[in-house]
Amino acid sequence: MLTAAFVCVVSLALFWMAAFTLWWQMHAWRTPETLAATRFAPPRDKGSLSFSLLVPARHEQAVLEHTVTRLLESTHADYEVLVVVGHDDPGTTEVAERVAARAPGRVRVIVDTHEKKNKPKALNTALPHCRGDVVGVFDAEDQVHPELLSHVDHAFRETGADVVQGGVQLINFHSSWYSLRNCLEYFFWFRSRLHLHAAKGFIPLGGNTVFVRTGVLREAGGWDPHCLAEDCDLGVRLSSRGKRVVVAYDSEMVTREETPGSLMCLLKQRTRWNQGFLQVYRKRDWRQLPTLAQRMLARYTLMTPFFQAFTGIIVPLNIAVALFLDVPAGIAVVTFLPAVTMLVTFVFEIVGLHDFGAQYGLRVRLVHYLKLVAGGPFYQLLLAGAAVRAVWREQRGQGDWELTRHVGAHLAQEPVREGVAR
Repeated sequence: MLTAAFVCVVSLALFWMAAFTLWWQMHAWRTPETLAATRFAPPRDKGSLSFSLLVPARHEQAVLEHTVTRLLESTHADYEVLVVVGHDDPGTTEVAERVAARAPGRVRVIVDTHEKKNKPKALNTALPHCRGDVVGVFDAEDQVHPELLSHVDHAFRETGADVVQGGVQLINFHSSWYSLRNCLEYFFWFRSRLHLHAAKGFIPLGGNTVFVRTGVLREAGGWDPHCLAEDCDLGVRLSSRGKRVVVAYDSEMVTREETPGSLMCLLKQRTRWNQGFLQVYRKRDWRQLPTLAQRMLARYTLMTPFFQAFTGIIVPLNIAVALFLDVPAGIAVVTFLPAVTMLVTFVFEIVGLHDFGAQYGLRVRLVHYLKLVAGGPFYQLLLAGAAVRAVWREQRGQGDWELTRHVGAHLAQEPVREGVAR
């Protein structure tokens, strides 16, 4: 009887967690007005702010030149690009200096001399050299729209924001079964979920296409050099200080990226993110948020990767309990509740994949929908493994940065459907 009660409690808890997560995930699609409000407003002038764009690059010689060249196509009048390279990375440094030589008034190369390298240390190295009113961060593999800075400039001035978070989208959904799910995760997160966080006054910022007023960033002390989720940490600290964050998503303006090139790379990336979220949770800056609702949202959000991992393990066990153990009918029904929310989530993911393909002009075939559903349980197992690995590394004090390498898979997309603009 005690076992049955425990199973019921766990099942109900998982059901409500999944239901809340799904509701938050669909935030942008609740009403046409909500969806329209998530987009960038078109700029009405040439802009008046200046930008310092930071591009930390480590062993990224395969993609860096394309990214910086793309940034140099910006239609905004006042910006600089600071490429941050390691003193022990001659290959990337050579590419950075070659691009800087082609645009000496626009591109500068900053050398990070820290013995142990990571992204926040590279960003902090460049921060004192920033001359712009706003600091923007991009990754070395990013494909940035030329008009993005003009839209961000307008968003700052129109809303009085301290931070503007733009959209980021993994685009090579056709590369593998896990790339499909990885792309859809980004689609829901940047298209919808982050808008809810901004509205609630608590937001874990994204790692790039994020823009912060330079004075606000320096006042906050830049990025935490020891945190594996420096973007999330910065968002939590700025939220706790009451800074205004605006999120804008437009499929034309998003920064396009690629998924990790292998399952092991994805596992290591998720391990780093999960460990970083755990570090931010343990730092307790979120406890300075003014309202209980904000603190509860922060607690839940920072622990979400571990809830997801727990759910991925428990749901199959619950189904097994209902099917193979002799339990009362009422308890068997309760154990199926988390599976019901999982099925509903699959339905919304299928609809989301169709919308993703339509917005980006990508050809989504029947096989992709089948892969999306079939790959769900295996993807949850991967997330569970990454969460367990993150806890293990954190308990052992292993805080080294596991680098995700990029090859530019997002630059070679499948053809668009006829009649659909890219």
